[in-house]
Amino acid sequence: MGKLGRFACIFTPMALTIASLICLILVFMGQTNKMGLSQDLYFFKADVQEFNANPDIKFPGSDLTHLDEVLKTGATSGSLKDFYQVGLWNYCAGDINGEGKMETNRHCSPRKAEFWFNPIEVWELKNTTAQELFPEKMQNGLDAYQKVAKWMFVAYVVALCLTIGEVVVGIFAVFSRWGSLVTTIVSSAQTIFILAAAITSTALYGALAATFDTALKPYKIKASLGSKMLSVLWIGVAFSVASGFFWLISVCCCSGSSGKKKVVVEKTPYTYERVASPYLGAQQPGHQQVPMHNMPQRSAYEPFRQQHV
Repeated sequence: MGKLGRFACIFTPMALTIASLICLILVFMGQTNKMGLSQDLYFFKADVQEFNANPDIKFPGSDLTHLDEVLKTGATSGSLKDFYQVGLWNYCAGDINGEGKMETNRHCSPRKAEFWFNPIEVWELKNTTAQELFPEKMQNGLDAYQKVAKWMFVAYVVALCLTIGEVVVGIFAVFSRWGSLVTTIVSSAQTIFILAAAITSTALYGALAATFDTALKPYKIKASLGSKMLSVLWIGVAFSVASGFFWLISVCCCSGSSGKKKVVVEKTPYTYERVASPYLGAQQPGHQQVPMHNMPQRSAYEPFRQQHV
């Protein structure tokens, strides 16, 4: 097949790996700035636009009087924004105009490793304890979210590093199957981490959204998942799985070595071939140059010899 065929065989998994890398980069870019596609990429969104400061329904066995007062104060002072969008590094918040379409006064928090969305800090509730503010179910959900968010961030970083390494090692796969084998191993590890990160993100923020909806429903604070972010993430997972499959195929096929065929020239009639001449002293070993029929014996030619009758 040769190097050209080997390159064509490597092109497909390499393209899939690069596509997975692009998806991961987009996930990392979510909510990092106030412009462009980054605004629409978020894991979790809390919609506080329809906040109700005087809820009619109270949870049985819970005292949310303190939370009522704090949220009312935040809504009155303007510190409570209309929406909060959570990304991998930080969150962004802002207001929505009267038409309900345009976002204004958008603010993004500084980026931080192992970030998790803490409503107590974001809603400026530091002077109180979480046990006084939230019901037990919501507090347990926030505690679990804080712990799992650290592992999730590490999984994303490892997946990104392995994807970059997969692209670099994949270049050497063009030259041999050993390169494909090493790349397949790296790709398998990358798939494990990106799949684990995707599952964790989906389950974690899904549970967090459900907790917000349940605990803060009387205040009409709505929580939802970011469909665009999760779509990009799971598309990246699909690219990763597909690239690993094609890397494995490149180990078994597409050797890259061109088979050298021996050319045999058949002898044709009336073809000139040089033969050794016995007069030049070249004789075939094991064969004596003897006549093949009886020859009469003659004396040597003597021109000056007289014939006597």
